[in-house]
Amino acid sequence: MRMVWIILAVFAVVLAAVLAAVLVIADMRWQARTTDLVVQAAVSPAGTPAVFNPSELEGLPAPVQRYFRAVLAEGRPLVRRARLQQEGEFLVRPESNGWVPFRAEQTVGVNPAVFVWDARMAMVPGIDIRVRDAFAAGRGFMHASILALVPLVAAEGTPGLAVGALQRYLAEAAWFPTALLPSQGVSWTAIDASSARATLDASGVRVSLVFRFGDDGLIRSVYAPDRPRSVGDREVPTPWEGRWQEYGTLGGMRVPIRGEVAWLLPEGRQVYWKGRITEALYD
Repeated sequence: MRMVWIILAVFAVVLAAVLAAVLVIADMRWQARTTDLVVQAAVSPAGTPAVFNPSELEGLPAPVQRYFRAVLAEGRPLVRRARLQQEGEFLVRPESNGWVPFRAEQTVGVNPAVFVWDARMAMVPGIDIRVRDAFAAGRGFMHASILALVPLVAAEGTPGLAVGALQRYLAEAAWFPTALLPSQGVSWTAIDASSARATLDASGVRVSLVFRFGDDGLIRSVYAPDRPRSVGDREVPTPWEGRWQEYGTLGGMRVPIRGEVAWLLPEGRQVYWKGRITEALYD
């Protein structure tokens, strides 16, 4: 009997070692694909400005001019790349109000627009769902996997994914606000005294969002009337909104550090992302 226990113990150790090796390899493969996308956050084209010059604001809608003057100082270097650390909660089961905590690193490249959001969602202790949301070279990517090993979602390359991903980039550009300047490819159209429409063309994809500004000049919300939403195997255009709830100073710029994102459904507003920036590094 003692020999049986010894054999079982050895088997358990070997099995644990094999499982650990499998998880390490799966994580390495996940990170390698993330890195492949991150390296597409290339340096901006030659000839683009290196620093913020207020003269670039001439002709922009009044609330947009107030915004840039509120968040940027003259001579501030333009952001080429940013790395953002985030934490918060994500709604994974809307039918049961099932929120799970997440931690994420987001890498962004400006002009051309690129972002990679690499998140870990703690479904149960010791078991993470890995989620990668990205836009690069005109394509959108969405992948989710248990422990980077068991695929749950693997979607890329559809027009709806590309539009939704670029809309996300444009909405989140408040985290790296020089990306919203006209010299970085964004055009602005006046709507009224407190809102304006931003339009961005990137790698053959074109999107527009409505930005709403507060009395302090800061962006308070971003709205799209028709952001693609996955419903089964369909992409359904759905009203969507992001709200910024708190600002701070990072990298010498005023940026939102806490916010939430929601689908505006017929039955009501469904918040599905609540998060905050814990660290930001800018190149």
